[in-house]
Amino acid sequence: MNKYELALVLSAKVEDEVREATLEKAKGYITRYNGTITEVEEWGKKRLAYEIQKMHEGFYYFIQFEADAACPAEVERHVRIMDNVLRYLVVSKEA
Repeated sequence: MNKYELALVLSAKVEDEVREATLEKAKGYITRYNGTITEVEEWGKKRLAYEIQKMHEGFYYFIQFEADAACPAEVERHVRIMDNVLRYLVVSKEA
């Protein structure tokens, strides 16, 4: 199992319930493809480095997980088309 981190920037214009549902959906994609979530960090609302979709702020989440090599591509494929996700990135972490 390899270690990965999914960084998500969610829209600051949605309600708390919608944001939590979006986060749970992303975590569901990780577990669906045999990944194990080890930690979820919520950084809260932060100012974006540059404007994205006419927004200046977003909610930042970092999800650490362990999975086989095929999982990150599948997670990215699903997260790419999710509503309320401004940016995402899956990176491999050193062991």
